[in-house]
Amino acid sequence: MAETQTLVPVNDTTNRLPVPGLGGRFAPVQDFVRQPAVQRALPMIATSAAIGIAALAYFMTSTAPQAQLFAGLDDSDKAAVADALQSQGIAHTIDPTTGSLTVDADKLYQARIALAGQGLPKAQPNGDSLIASLPMGSSRAIEGETLRSAREADLSRTIETIDAVKVARVHIAAAEPSLFVREDKPATASVMLTLQNGRSLSDGQVQAIRFLVASSVPGMNADEVQVIDQRGSLLSDGVSNADMKSFQLQTQMEERFRRALDTLLGPMLGAGNYSVEVHADVDMSESQATRESFPKDDRALTSEQVTRTVSGEGNAPAVGIPGALSNQPPQASTVTDTAPLPSAPGAPAPAQTNSNENATRAYEVGREISVTHQPQGQLRRVSVAVALNQGKKALTQADIAKIDALVKGAVGYDATRGDQVAISQRPFATVEDTAPAFYDAPWFLPLLKQVGAVLAAILAFFFIGRPMIKAAKQRAVQRAERETQLEETLLAVADNQASRAASQRPSNEITLEMIEAAPSYEARANLVRAFVRQDSARAALVVRQLMQEGTRG
Repeated sequence: MAETQTLVPVNDTTNRLPVPGLGGRFAPVQDFVRQPAVQRALPMIATSAAIGIAALAYFMTSTAPQAQLFAGLDDSDKAAVADALQSQGIAHTIDPTTGSLTVDADKLYQARIALAGQGLPKAQPNGDSLIASLPMGSSRAIEGETLRSAREADLSRTIETIDAVKVARVHIAAAEPSLFVREDKPATASVMLTLQNGRSLSDGQVQAIRFLVASSVPGMNADEVQVIDQRGSLLSDGVSNADMKSFQLQTQMEERFRRALDTLLGPMLGAGNYSVEVHADVDMSESQATRESFPKDDRALTSEQVTRTVSGEGNAPAVGIPGALSNQPPQASTVTDTAPLPSAPGAPAPAQTNSNENATRAYEVGREISVTHQPQGQLRRVSVAVALNQGKKALTQADIAKIDALVKGAVGYDATRGDQVAISQRPFATVEDTAPAFYDAPWFLPLLKQVGAVLAAILAFFFIGRPMIKAAKQRAVQRAERETQLEETLLAVADNQASRAASQRPSNEITLEMIEAAPSYEARANLVRAFVRQDSARAALVVRQLMQEGTRG
């Protein structure tokens, strides 16, 4: 019989690294952790765990990107929408600056669908929804009214975006175009505004609303748009196109003068060392005059008409046709100094003398005709006030006089118009910086969360990952030493047993070739058992080599 020898395993429990906190019931886990493949993968597992912890900390501390749910909601709709979102379990936030209601960007459409199921928001629908709900096969009249309602709804939603406007309603009255109507009536519109509590609209904002509505409807003039508020006050009564034009022209002139003064005084005095205010008086009246003048010393007659008539008794003028004997003039009468006696009956009457003279005279004289046209927007007067900062060294009167001359030249000073320029030098009051603290800035909290996530990742790496990596390296070194010692022991035992079995080798020795050539799994298992009983040291060495090859693979 072959001599058997009991091998004492080298890697006993005294050389194993204990796993803290693991009892007998966790023995399978302990054995799994002590596997060579798991030991080699521990550094990668530790690094992945540290990265996972950092990512988890980042996602827990960072907020998801927000998206605005609806624009232009009033407070009542916001309250109803917030209650509905809370009942649906959808997180929402209210922006403290703009007051808009926001939800997570990935839950935007889910929130809108949930609110639509409850009929929220209750504000008027937009034009797209009205057009989309138009049934097919509608008549032309229904289609026209639907399009008009859609336009009114879109205009209302647009006007509601103004800060001071709470609710807006627009009504458009436009006649249907027809070929049988000679004169088309222009379209008109009315706007009903519900303003926020304590808020009001300026004349410029009312005029902007009128132009917005007029430019959205074909053939409508801004003068045909009337605006009223919830108290019934007509806001568009005191606003006219001429007033708006006058105000804009005045503002443009003042801004042009102000820019000229800033360009001139800025390099000399420096920013913050002066303040300029300009007031321009603009004449928006338009006049036209025609004048006709004549020379001062020329008193020539421009037109004369003379009519002269002379009548009396005397020799009759020559009448008849010259050379005709049958047409002889009568005998000349004798004129005496005595009064004429009445003629006897049958005596000839004395001759009558008549003379008419007409004359028309016209003289050309020099004249001058001038037409004067004064357009709108004439600068009637300009007033400029300049305040200078009195620093450590005050400016002298000569310096102030030079600045005064520069200011007058920049604004086109004209004393005949009554222009005024006032320059005063006083120390400016120091304005304290009222900027909010850095921790109140909107960027501080997200930055703090990101820095906290990075610090958490670094701490997780140093306090969790790094000790696990060191322990894995230490176990790998100890395992390599145990493997080397085991190999040396197995080789020594195998050499001793081989030398002993060389002289006493039985005839029925089991070889590896016999195991490989076994016809079935059961026969192969029986041969392996017999091979282990026959040469246990060699069998241990073979198993060890197989394990090493599997580990390298």
